[in-house]
Amino acid sequence: MKQTLRLLAIPLALLAAGLASAADKLTIQVSHDLNAARPSETITLPWSEVNKALPGALIQRIAVKDAKGKVLAHQVTNIAPLSKDPKGEGIAYGELIFQYDFAPGEKQAVFSVEKIDTLVPVFESKAYGRYIPERLDDFAWENDKIGHRTYGPALEAPAPPGSNKEVLRSSGLDIWFKRVPYSIVDRWYNKGHDHYHKDEGEGMDMYNVGRSRGCGGTGIWDGQTLYTSANYATWKVIANGPVRTVFELAYSNWDAAGVKVSEVKRFTVDAGHYFDQIESTFTFAGPAQLKVALGLNKTPTDKGQNPVIKLAKNQSNPSLTQWVDQASNGSIGTAIILPNAEGYAEDNLNHLILATVSSDKPLRYYVGAAWDKASPYNSDEKWQAYVKETAERMQHPIKVTLGKP
Repeated sequence: MKQTLRLLAIPLALLAAGLASAADKLTIQVSHDLNAARPSETITLPWSEVNKALPGALIQRIAVKDAKGKVLAHQVTNIAPLSKDPKGEGIAYGELIFQYDFAPGEKQAVFSVEKIDTLVPVFESKAYGRYIPERLDDFAWENDKIGHRTYGPALEAPAPPGSNKEVLRSSGLDIWFKRVPYSIVDRWYNKGHDHYHKDEGEGMDMYNVGRSRGCGGTGIWDGQTLYTSANYATWKVIANGPVRTVFELAYSNWDAAGVKVSEVKRFTVDAGHYFDQIESTFTFAGPAQLKVALGLNKTPTDKGQNPVIKLAKNQSNPSLTQWVDQASNGSIGTAIILPNAEGYAEDNLNHLILATVSSDKPLRYYVGAAWDKASPYNSDEKWQAYVKETAERMQHPIKVTLGKP
């Protein structure tokens, strides 16, 4: 018996050493069931799980690594910035976020989160959004692929006499087409309207919104008329890069054929994607449900571009797409992916895709665009294929498991 214990002493010591090492590392397995590549797949993990595995972990002293030991850019969201945290549990934090490129046929990958002694530098931001007080009160957002903006109450307000102020009532969503991966929102607003409506090397704002839904705006549809909100009323930034930006825009009550409706849109903008995720929560009283329409503008180009527009309604992967050839500004694709779509319609301004909603229950959909001069999508066929691939990814989410199987 004594001899057996002596023989076990060394393996037990080694096991203890291994456990001590494992206490400074959290292993994460991510899997999915598609054969296609999944570039820039966003992986999220509650910070509470990180703290449970790595007690006292500090966001400035952790590393996220792939199976080969490569350090990956990561982000920790702060959901309660005023929280007290005397035990160092990170109770102000929401999620740990990072990305990985799954190759075709690669259906699982393993990652680690480790405590480190050195400070982690701030990673390059590839997702960004902010309120724009220098241009009335736009709200603009972007990632490394595409940009967008929409409009606040100051743009809708009447113009003071002699001011020549622009006035526009529109809750439609605009597109800024980028040539470059870095952030352009601040620079373009600094350059001003007459510059960013021309391509001076970084891309341009060439998309027309007006009073339409633009690319993915919403409204209430009664079968004949689309009832839309005014400009957004309030904004809230929840997370702001480097990997993911999350913000909300709230729209005050509007009349939809006698029903008062309000809406909160939550945008999730991930690096590396031409589509943003939006969750719209409509609040109303009276009817049990309402029909919501999401739209693409029928006249999305600048004057003189003589657009040739191909519209597609894909019912198998529910989406509504446009491919727009222009006289001199190249070609653009726009799309809405609506997993719970129930049909299509149109009004004078928009092509529409429809869904039914209940009060206070979010409707999730995806809005995207691309430019042939700044993306791989230089034909209607390639754009349609990308929209289909994106829809399939949303229908087949990744699975995150802590620890190796």
